[in-house]
Amino acid sequence: MSTLYNHLQGETSPYLLQHVENPVDWYPWGEEAFQRAREEQKPVFLSIGYSTCHWCHVMAHESFEDAEIAALLNRYFVAVKVDKEERPDIDSIYMTVCQALTGSGGWPTSVFMTPDQRPFFAGTYFPKDSRRGMIGLRDLLTLVHERWEDDREALLRQGMELMAQLDQSKTGGKACPELLETAVELYKRSYDRSCGGFGRAPKFPAPHNLLFLLTYYERCGDPACLEMAEHTLVQLYRGGIFDHIGFGFCRYSTDRQFLIPHFEKMLYDNALLILAYCKAYTLTKKDLQLLAAERTAQYILREMTSPEGGFYSAQDADSGGGEGNYYLFTPAELTDLLGETDGAAFNQQFDISPVGNFEGKSIPNLLHSDPEDRSFDRAIEPVYQYRRQRCTLPLDDKILTAWNGLMIAALCRLYQDTGASAYLEAAKRADRFIQEHLCQDGTLFVSMRAGKRGVRGFLDDYASYLFAQLALYHATLERSYLDRAEVLCQAVNHRFLDREKGGYYFYDSEHEALILRPKETYDGAIPSGNALMAWNLVRLSQLVPTEAYRQMAEHQLNFLAGDAEQYPPGYAMFLLALLDQRDPPPKVTIAGAEQMDWTAIPLTLPSDTIVVLRGASDPDYPLIAEAPTFYLCQGRSCLPPTNHLDNVIRRLKPPV
Repeated sequence: MSTLYNHLQGETSPYLLQHVENPVDWYPWGEEAFQRAREEQKPVFLSIGYSTCHWCHVMAHESFEDAEIAALLNRYFVAVKVDKEERPDIDSIYMTVCQALTGSGGWPTSVFMTPDQRPFFAGTYFPKDSRRGMIGLRDLLTLVHERWEDDREALLRQGMELMAQLDQSKTGGKACPELLETAVELYKRSYDRSCGGFGRAPKFPAPHNLLFLLTYYERCGDPACLEMAEHTLVQLYRGGIFDHIGFGFCRYSTDRQFLIPHFEKMLYDNALLILAYCKAYTLTKKDLQLLAAERTAQYILREMTSPEGGFYSAQDADSGGGEGNYYLFTPAELTDLLGETDGAAFNQQFDISPVGNFEGKSIPNLLHSDPEDRSFDRAIEPVYQYRRQRCTLPLDDKILTAWNGLMIAALCRLYQDTGASAYLEAAKRADRFIQEHLCQDGTLFVSMRAGKRGVRGFLDDYASYLFAQLALYHATLERSYLDRAEVLCQAVNHRFLDREKGGYYFYDSEHEALILRPKETYDGAIPSGNALMAWNLVRLSQLVPTEAYRQMAEHQLNFLAGDAEQYPPGYAMFLLALLDQRDPPPKVTIAGAEQMDWTAIPLTLPSDTIVVLRGASDPDYPLIAEAPTFYLCQGRSCLPPTNHLDNVIRRLKPPV
């Protein structure tokens, strides 16, 4: 189709560019679109998605490439496309709208609203034609147009009432430690003892939930928490949600067993899962946990890292003309490639059968095999190379500050658990990329693609990048990272803090003003910016023990508690921060640090240990025998200082 009437030319978002040849007269979000809607007195049809979203592709092929649907949209509406990853502020607001109107959400998000951006109807995917009780987009467009012409006041009133309902200020509460125990009990109730994970299908990895459970076990000794988290991590690795050929995790499983994934791979899932597997390895010392973390990192460094060091966003669910084709195999393919004997053994190990487990073909998995059997490792590489030659897996090569922050932190943790310098170097390269390309005069930006930066950063960008700086400090003990973390904390407080009612707004006063200014608290696929800031503030209060940081951490925890009381398991990162405040990890203060080589200490002490460096003249931490001195505190008590690091290591409390 001609692009004559489409306004997406010149955009850099891969998602928007996927629609540049649609017959729909798409506009990017901006004043031009809303000005036209006001002048022509038309409602706005807002479509939000992202480039690797399977159902976004389905709706595009069915409807947005269809001349009849395009004619309805162009005649009666102003159509606006938004990439949720480049404009998470818009996505946050209208996803909240969708959830309020329908009880659920997802992408694509489809919203009908007035020219002043007030929504009156929303949903997710709509088929072109109505079927099985589900209204089709063609009928919906016609119905909305008729209502707009015949009863516009009712739609406007509906929009006003909805906005009044949503525009409620959060009040906060009291961060009681009992929330931790309540959350654990609720996790136990929803835990799937047979297959791992929580609740029913579809199942998301939710690694921040697993991080909380593992840490709760470490600090409080509840063996059920370790069992739930460890079993889930093992099943995630065994299932088809893990790519056993190219490694890395898909976004979620459509079934209870973690066998059939939604095939897109997201940077953030893999970052958080590396953190969870590393934590499990710290507690169990089981090789499988470390293997899963390292293979995930191998995938990121091999396929998701730009030449300049930044990490790409995602790989598509669709490939080779359908969903998941890139990942599927038939037995004959493997016997042709590996030979009859080796191919048959490979097929048996990875459940590749003539019947198949997905649309007549097979997703490799280890659900019926020993996941610790490494005898097939040498065969994986030729299968991987063969798969890459069959078809291309589309890549979203945006580099997002927030998601890069999470991956930096994950690689730092993996470096501390393995000692492999390649992980730390990759983390440092990504950090330099952000400093050079996504930060200017102390201001962060959301994204970079094709040499062009996105909009100014939101709370999630600052909170995640602060999280990364603290991880870099823990991995290197280089003071510059802690200094930058403190500067970022000041910036977050200056730009986003609600000084009257507490908590942090999603966007600051210099961003485009939208119909709401939300404060996100609930953890979705990734921790909310507010929850991540709670963790950051608790950790800063432990590394830089000032009254100011202590109060900031306490206020933020209290703010989040108001929402978390409703359903604590939905606020895992907040729970982790609350747990760290109540039962801090071990803390080692090194007095006279300038007199010693402390660079190896992050690899010597357990990776969760907080290390603080002090000068020889610090009166609060006097030297013993004029030599570097180690002060160890665990829980709420401190042990006598010593000059010997070996004594500190020996005294550190082992896992419960």
